[in-house]
Amino acid sequence: MPMHNSSHYVGESVESVLAQTYKDWELLVVDDASTDDSVALVEHYAAIDPRVRLLRNDHPSGNPASPRNVGVREARGRFIAFLDSDDIWLPHKLESQLPFFDRDDTVIVYSDYEKMTDSGRRSNRIVHAPARVDYAQLLKGNVIGNLTGIYDTQKVGKFYFQVIHHEDYPMWLDILKTSGLFARNAGCVTAVYRVREQSVSARKLDILHWQWDIYRQIEHLGVLRSAYLYVNYAIRAFYKSLI
Repeated sequence: MPMHNSSHYVGESVESVLAQTYKDWELLVVDDASTDDSVALVEHYAAIDPRVRLLRNDHPSGNPASPRNVGVREARGRFIAFLDSDDIWLPHKLESQLPFFDRDDTVIVYSDYEKMTDSGRRSNRIVHAPARVDYAQLLKGNVIGNLTGIYDTQKVGKFYFQVIHHEDYPMWLDILKTSGLFARNAGCVTAVYRVREQSVSARKLDILHWQWDIYRQIEHLGVLRSAYLYVNYAIRAFYKSLI
């Protein structure tokens, strides 16, 4: 969990992990030089539950990828999952997803998720994802909500985020491309995503530009294939924005 000046939300996010029905987890909260009360709040949770660990950067990185990478590096478990400090997991999240890793062909498990407003109001705005994707299918657009994704280090090792925009997408692509395995949907809603107008994800025009750069600069795809995939992505992104 990367954190920077998240005192309004981080308590709810941490408590959503504490409420998991699956109990064998560790939560690494990586503070990116917050100046508000975020650190004190997480220190409180760490004092009452040793599964919560607070890690701190002395200087702000200015991006979510760097603190996430600190968490990946320090993680001691087999499975790596992600949660931003303003989103929440539903109580059955881990318990619902982990059994899918028993399949030898599955390296990532994700799920559907619900949108909520900045104030936390929920109105059944569900983002549905396909049942299964491989690398080629994921190139058409990122269906893995980062707050729902889990990957198996026993099958593929540890993967890290590149310090670029839209950083989770290339990581999921890299895991599938390297392993040749599948990502599967747990088939239920396991998390709630907070839609904030000032968030990176709200910058729709920027995201379109970032997507093209991923095809051309990260995946090194040709212009024609990139254009085909880009159109697929844009159509899916449009319908997703209507939810």
